[in-house]
Amino acid sequence: MRYVPLDTPKPISKIGLGTWQFGSKEWGYGPEYERRAAEIVRRALDLGVTLFDTAELYGFGRSERILGEALGEDRAKVVVATKIFPLLPVAPVVQQRAVASAARLGVDGIDLYQVHQANPVVADTTTMRGMRSLQDVGLVGEVGVSNYGLRRWRFAEAALGRRVLSNQVRYSMIDRGPEEDLIPYAEQAGRIVIAYSPLAQGFLSGRYDATNPPAGAVRRANPYFLPENLERGAALIATLREVADAHDATPSQIALAYVLRHPNVVAIPGASGVEQMERNAAAAEIDLADDEYAALVAAAHAFRPVTGLAAVPRMVRARLGR
Repeated sequence: MRYVPLDTPKPISKIGLGTWQFGSKEWGYGPEYERRAAEIVRRALDLGVTLFDTAELYGFGRSERILGEALGEDRAKVVVATKIFPLLPVAPVVQQRAVASAARLGVDGIDLYQVHQANPVVADTTTMRGMRSLQDVGLVGEVGVSNYGLRRWRFAEAALGRRVLSNQVRYSMIDRGPEEDLIPYAEQAGRIVIAYSPLAQGFLSGRYDATNPPAGAVRRANPYFLPENLERGAALIATLREVADAHDATPSQIALAYVLRHPNVVAIPGASGVEQMERNAAAAEIDLADDEYAALVAAAHAFRPVTGLAAVPRMVRARLGR
């Protein structure tokens, strides 16, 4: 495993484990899933993974509880990251919710406490006042944000009066917005971009095509999985396969290696089983040659999916089977 080259109290692995699916029915959670989740977490620890990301919103607290129980005595050795859902994130509420998350996780302190989404009404001034108080009493180590633009990330830092270590954003080969400003800022300022959905919810895995679309409510709601977009993505997947063959790897591993090529980027893909966790972790060891990276960049730029309002009628028709 490789780690982010930053001065942090605990090393932060380039591949972490995202746990949105822990306790979430939309991802197929059921009675057997807690046992499987524990197996995934234990294997991640064996592989050198140190970043485990959850949120109070995931499974309405079940994800935090499942993760905390699975980590057991190793909770103190790793970076446990969770997020506050920003419903009225004024200072007293931030403090109260942090205490509740820590209790569900079974930790004395939250290593990385993140604001899940920028609140359009409540300014970060009051939110960060609560975060600063949590740091002062030792309940929170580092503060992070999620889904913030660069300007608001920097404002949050000014409001906190300390570094806001990370910004967790959607970043993959087909969601490349962070490359414009967030990643350059992270590298210049010594911060971290945490990439969620680094495989675009499996679009980049090569498992799906227009004749074999995914099942499940979450992916069906993603316009990338429209039959038209799966067809348009065939050339991109072909390039991923070509590079993967050269490394005896999978398309998913190459897609992860693409985002990890930036030194201050970590990825937190989910894992439905131990084998997937192993494959994800192995991606941290893949070094892409310059020409391979250039080929991936070109293929990603050539992919033009139907998204936004233009995708709505197509999604409706796809749901109706027309």
